[in-house]
Amino acid sequence: MIRARFRMPLSEDIWVTEVSMSFPEATLRLLTGVPKGDRALELGEVRADDPEQVADVIRAHPDIFNYDELYVDEHRAIGQYEADEKSLYAFLWDSSLPPEFPIIVENGEMEFDLTATQKQFEAFGSALEETNRDYELLTLVHTDEQDSLLTDRQWEYVTVAYRRGYFEVPRECTLAELADAFGVDKSSASETIRRGAGRIIGQFIVSRE
Repeated sequence: MIRARFRMPLSEDIWVTEVSMSFPEATLRLLTGVPKGDRALELGEVRADDPEQVADVIRAHPDIFNYDELYVDEHRAIGQYEADEKSLYAFLWDSSLPPEFPIIVENGEMEFDLTATQKQFEAFGSALEETNRDYELLTLVHTDEQDSLLTDRQWEYVTVAYRRGYFEVPRECTLAELADAFGVDKSSASETIRRGAGRIIGQFIVSRE
């Protein structure tokens, strides 16, 4: 089994590109999405210093309809809405591989995970090349285990920690900053990252023995 994470720039005419580039420090997370006629019914989360401000801009966008705010606090806002634009993840459907959520958008770029067999992964790579899309392969993990090496939560936390420089020496990101980004306390963030990193290190050591 192969588990990979990709990053790719989004078209400038997509609503989520416009919003994310207007708030480059915010993280927009598509928690789930399903087609609904000519639109997509989506559940989206905003993580920002002022999430309500970002949510208000999403609600007012001409490509967004029937926005319902489900939750809001100092750092997060969650809303359900219909989007008049499905290309954010439509190419994943076209590849016959189901989209994995959350799909993350920051400053006009999308990140998503993919779990596939070697054959599926190669076919997806070929299809991606044919679209002439710019993309970056951020992580690639091979495993023969039937179960995923990490839980979805561990994968997300370790990946974000790595991207933000938490494992660098000296660190480029503090535990408090990561906890704030995830909307949890420091002890929860620390335990999840520690367990995830421990499983990755353990798998690497076992594979070399």
